[in-house]
Amino acid sequence: MNNTQTFQSQLRPLIFLTSIFFLNFSIRIIISPLLPTILQDMSLTGDQAGSLFLVSASGYFITLVCSGFISEILLHKKTIGLSAIVTGFFFIITGLCNSLTMMRAGIFITGMGAGLYLPSGIALLTASVGRQNWGKAIGVHELAPNLSFLLVPIICEALLLLMPWRNILMLTGMVSVLLGINFLKFSKVVDFPGQAPMFRAIVPLLFIPSFWIMIVLFTMGVLSTIGIYSMLPLYLVNEHGMLQSQANTLISLSRILTLPVPFAAGWISDRYGIKKTLITALILSGISTLGLGLLSGTGLKTVIFLQPLLSVAFFPSGFSALSSIGTKETRNIMVSFTVPVAFLMGGGGAPTLIGFLAANGFFSMGFIGAGIAISMVACLPIFLKFNE
Repeated sequence: MNNTQTFQSQLRPLIFLTSIFFLNFSIRIIISPLLPTILQDMSLTGDQAGSLFLVSASGYFITLVCSGFISEILLHKKTIGLSAIVTGFFFIITGLCNSLTMMRAGIFITGMGAGLYLPSGIALLTASVGRQNWGKAIGVHELAPNLSFLLVPIICEALLLLMPWRNILMLTGMVSVLLGINFLKFSKVVDFPGQAPMFRAIVPLLFIPSFWIMIVLFTMGVLSTIGIYSMLPLYLVNEHGMLQSQANTLISLSRILTLPVPFAAGWISDRYGIKKTLITALILSGISTLGLGLLSGTGLKTVIFLQPLLSVAFFPSGFSALSSIGTKETRNIMVSFTVPVAFLMGGGGAPTLIGFLAANGFFSMGFIGAGIAISMVACLPIFLKFNE
């Protein structure tokens, strides 16, 4: 790719990838705004509800780690299309499940399908855009989860007026299948094979301290966003007496201001440096997460707006840091091992732990502990070492 190309000329593949990422992410979080309804309809406890996120994250973990085997054979483009189609199909199946066991199985396989996307998505993104524009491009790509956080609760509340929650899952799955088919047919991206996580490729990573640091940082980044978001609607309904529609509306409104944050964070990262951006984002995110567990009334509503605004600033600089540690050939492997551990622990283990605390009458302690943990790792970016 010619690095002299303007950023505007590289937008078309970027927008297509961002659209795929939006559906991929929406399917993984849509259970959250529906959770109070699902909990009541299926008579679940707090820890059973929280376990759904661990099941999803476990499936996501497996295919993220193994995605290099798929992308090496299919190339990155077909891997991304396969991810969207498989994820959508099994989410449709999940909507048809009546028992908790079968629903967990459906969510597990859906998570596996979703896990194929990110390593190939980041690899195609950074190959299609000049390095000098990585911060901005990843900022655009990170619009997907932020739009998902904003729109999914609103869409769920609107659709609940028209159909049962199971039909919402099936409808979302159908849209993902159609988008995957269209991506394979119409997208024009720089395509190349991924590298399978063979022993010779994995071993060198184990001796790179920056690799382990990024695993810890991404775990906290995922915890501050998906981990908190997963249990927040149930927390507001059960602990603070809000109606489900009120809680979801508040959470959706709090995501509006997050939309420009990836652009700003990407620009700040390019301008002032990755390490400074990471440190600042983690400190502010930790403090605001702590506030979710300590505050109530107007103070709680204020911090609900601040916390996502500060937390999403981590990812543009986080992915830039991750891409700067490895080479182009090993970049997808770095993502394939860092992100799954982060999602398993921060997006699966953390909600399950918060759900366990909720079932035992200590719901707020989950958010307090999360805030403390995020703040404590804010010094780690100082020790990162990047390739030029």
